[in-house]
Amino acid sequence: VAVRVRQREREIGIRMALGATARTMAAAVVGEGLRQAGAGLLVGVPAAYALTRLLDGLVYGVSPRDPLTFVALPLLLAAVAAAACYLPARRAARVDPVVAMTADSR
Repeated sequence: VAVRVRQREREIGIRMALGATARTMAAAVVGEGLRQAGAGLLVGVPAAYALTRLLDGLVYGVSPRDPLTFVALPLLLAAVAAAACYLPARRAARVDPVVAMTADSR
């Protein structure tokens, strides 16, 4: 997410120059990061559940299809993704439109 914000710095600066607020830009960055995390969870959770057959013979005393695990871990990963988006979102909210637009011309 941080790399993507850096790549889009000029675009963010133009949007802010045209009237976008810092809150709007931060929300856009967090939204993009959460969409990526959501896509990963939509693919990863069913894949993990499908691969539990391979783990049946490897784990003892624990069910590989534990419902708590399949609920708690995706929620934890979503929370970590949101936290990881915070710093890049804060950086996007602080972009100076003039500096961002002239940065590419150097």
